[in-house]
Amino acid sequence: MGLFTRKRTAAPATAAPAGSRTAAPVDPALAALTGDYTIDPAHSSIGFTVRHAMVTNVKGSFAEHEGGLHLDGSDPSRSTASLDVRIESVDTGIKDRDAHLRGEDFFDAGRFPLMTFRSTAAEQLGGDRYRLTGDLTIKDVTRPLAIDLEFNGSATDVYGNERVGFEGGAEILRSDWGLTWNAALETGGVMVSDKVKLTFDISAVKSAPQA
Repeated sequence: MGLFTRKRTAAPATAAPAGSRTAAPVDPALAALTGDYTIDPAHSSIGFTVRHAMVTNVKGSFAEHEGGLHLDGSDPSRSTASLDVRIESVDTGIKDRDAHLRGEDFFDAGRFPLMTFRSTAAEQLGGDRYRLTGDLTIKDVTRPLAIDLEFNGSATDVYGNERVGFEGGAEILRSDWGLTWNAALETGGVMVSDKVKLTFDISAVKSAPQA
C-alpha cells in the first residue's frame, strides 16, 4: 500500500514491451493529498508521559505549538515536517510542577522558549505506518529523533478544509538533551525517570495553492 492509501481494486495488469520498464501508476486519490499542510493546534496535541517516584506516571502536554507538513503522495520519502513547541505552555495539571518544569532545573524557558523538530528523512514502514526522522532541539542541544506515525485518514471538514490526521510517538532519554535534574528516594531510585514517552496526535489543513 502507498502513502495515505486505503483498500482499492487493482487495475488489470498489461504486458510491457520487451526490454522496456514501466513506472508504477500513481493512485489519483493519493496524488490529490500531495501538498503543503498547516498543523491545526486546536485539534492536535503534543504530549508526554514520565515515571514519577518509581511507581506511577505523570502525563502532560504543550498547549501552544505550530508547524507544517509537506506530503508527497507519489514518493513518501520526499515528505517533510517541522514543529515549534512553546515551553511556557507546558501543562501537567499542577501549577507548582509546571513552574518547576519551566525553570532552570528543567527547560529554562526564559532562555530557551521553544522546543523544535525539523525532519530530515521519511519512510514507509508498511500499510499506513511511517517513520519520520529528524532533529529535536531542546534548550541548546540538538539530537536525532525517530517518530513512528500512523496515518488516520483524510477528510473535508464542514468548512471545506481538506484535512489529514496522524498519531504516533517516540521515546527519549531526557538526559540526552541536558534535562538531568532529579532527587533520590529514601527507598531507592529517583523521583523522575530518565525515559520520557512522547505522543503526537496531529490534524493538519491543506494550504490553498499559490496563485
